[in-house]
Amino acid sequence: MANHKSAEKRIRANEKKRVRNRYQHKTTRTATKKLVATTSKPEAEALLKDVSSLIDKLAKKNIIHWKKAANQKSKLAKKVNKLA
Repeated sequence: MANHKSAEKRIRANEKKRVRNRYQHKTTRTATKKLVATTSKPEAEALLKDVSSLIDKLAKKNIIHWKKAANQKSKLAKKVNKLA
């Protein structure tokens, strides 16, 4: 257990950030799954734009690594381009 006021505050702040990051990450994963399940190309292209934006936000905030973000966006773009 923390013995200093600043350490106790840091624990509280870290918990708030953890919950916020977890929510944002989970929201992005759900949107990604929705995109992968889509079969219509116009709908998938619209979703790709939104999902790419969410992934970029996660990378910008260092919730995920920027290279992981690039790989995810690339794979999703390939899936969308394969749709007929």
